[in-house]
Amino acid sequence: MTLSVQFYTMLAMVGMGSVFGATLDTYNRFLNRKIRKRWLVFLNDVLFWILQALFIFYILFSVNFGEVRFYIFVALLCGFAGYQALLKEPYKKLLEKIIQGCISFYKFLVKMITHLVYSPIKWLVLLLVSLIIGLGKGVWAVAGFLLKVILAILKITFTPLLWVVKLISSLLPKNIKKFVEKLYNKLAGYLFPFVKVISTKLKKWLKR
Repeated sequence: MTLSVQFYTMLAMVGMGSVFGATLDTYNRFLNRKIRKRWLVFLNDVLFWILQALFIFYILFSVNFGEVRFYIFVALLCGFAGYQALLKEPYKKLLEKIIQGCISFYKFLVKMITHLVYSPIKWLVLLLVSLIIGLGKGVWAVAGFLLKVILAILKITFTPLLWVVKLISSLLPKNIKKFVEKLYNKLAGYLFPFVKVISTKLKKWLKR
């Protein structure tokens, strides 16, 4: 390994030590160990360390084809120590500002979608439903009123006919009256149940 490769390797490992410190602080900020279950924290820790090891080895492989020397660990430790001493607090403040900015942007986006998309669609749907219900009630009321008017007209129309029939029946001979009564009773036995059912359903429909 040439001196230039060793120099670049040391610089890369110092940088990776600092990156590891920043990544560790970011990981702890989002993990919230106090509210997580222990097995979940353990699993996340294992995955974190595996990913960090793979990433550091990838950088090392890119610089010196993966050749491991003792000074590499010293460079990593120096980079991590330098981050802890100089960059930790500024980075944590910057990270917190970025997180709060993302949260504020998310809340703004939710409010904008709520006011510009959800609320208009909601009120439009409610208006359409109200119009349909009101139109249905109006049609139902008009139909009930027309039916009542038709029944009243039929009653007015057929009442004089009933009077005429009663007058004629009073003038008929007894033999013919008996024949007509028998015929009427037979027809009534067949038709009255049907008429009764129809009239009952009609009354219930009108009372709604």
